[in-house]
Amino acid sequence: MHDLELVREKIDQAIQVLNELDIDLWLTFCRESACVPDPVMDLVVGQGACWLSGYFITRDGDSTVLVGEADAADFELSGLYRQIRTYSTDVGQELRDIVLQYAPRHIALNFSESNYAADGLSFGLYRQIVAALDGTPYGQRLVSAENIVARVRGRKSPEEVRRLRQAAEMAACCWEKAVDHVRVGMSEVQIAALFEKIIADLGGTPSFNTIVNAGSKTKPGHSSPTETIVGPGDLLHVDFGIRYQGYCSDIQRLIYFRRPEESAPPAGLLQAFATVRDIQHEAIALYRPGAIGHEIDAFARKRLLAAGYPEFNHGLGHQIGRAVHDGGAIVGPLWPRYGNLGTIPLEENNVLTVEFGITLDGIGHVSLEEDVLVTPQGGLLLCQPQLELVVR
Repeated sequence: MHDLELVREKIDQAIQVLNELDIDLWLTFCRESACVPDPVMDLVVGQGACWLSGYFITRDGDSTVLVGEADAADFELSGLYRQIRTYSTDVGQELRDIVLQYAPRHIALNFSESNYAADGLSFGLYRQIVAALDGTPYGQRLVSAENIVARVRGRKSPEEVRRLRQAAEMAACCWEKAVDHVRVGMSEVQIAALFEKIIADLGGTPSFNTIVNAGSKTKPGHSSPTETIVGPGDLLHVDFGIRYQGYCSDIQRLIYFRRPEESAPPAGLLQAFATVRDIQHEAIALYRPGAIGHEIDAFARKRLLAAGYPEFNHGLGHQIGRAVHDGGAIVGPLWPRYGNLGTIPLEENNVLTVEFGITLDGIGHVSLEEDVLVTPQGGLLLCQPQLELVVR
């Protein structure tokens, strides 16, 4: 499917969501999108603009693009929006006229305290909208578009699921190829470069900077690879993903390098690996429509604590899509940093990760991550998971 067809599909989905939420108008207002793009641009616009621009979608199926005269041609060619309105000097007057034409009960704008994917409207642009609507009742009818964005981003179409599955399968293939080449004596930087070469050979690009931990010598998280060398007794932890046709995967995998005197990995490592794997797959079974993210997260934490390990300091799962952290509902705790995202029910065809780990002193970070499609039967893995510890 061509990307413009996919954008058209998401615009149709947005119209459906507006009706579900009983909101008349969704307005995305942007400036110089190459420099400060709104997160929904790729989703429901399909291209950028240099001048101030507005994108209007209504619950009755109408849609309007408001762009500067210099930006209009590509929008006319795409045919994604039914009306193309242009201006030369004053976007505010044209914006006002379009709103008056639609006479909405509510205008949903892209601001949110919890969902970063729905928070693309800058404060300066918000003030411009308010100024343009001054003297009308519509300046008092501005609401957050966070629920619209969450549903449109989160409900993956069959084509989006296909691309996400392909990205995940490519990541699993990358892992299988890399395992044969990773060895003691390589640095984290060299291992990351190996993964990124394989990703390029497979026809993808990294969905984020590859994370490598050489045992317990470096801290897990979002840090860059270092010149630290993998040695005997180290658990190699790699967190990576592939972007394919605009969609991302995100998985974590593990290899243990035995010491010369070891015939097998330490018993504590094997126990921790089995604990993480088993709880992870028990949680995956709970990824069903209507499930509440913080409840699944709490289940995993309770099981981990009962097994005698400390809880992890992040959410169990985030959505993936066009971005590796795609916004919307999460499988995570009710911590202030997550706002209300853990309270939003999962929906069929959401795609989320399942990830957590146990850090073992002197060995490394025992963490696995899988990509999962929400279905009525429970989570469906998008690629082959790691079920056994790789030992070298």
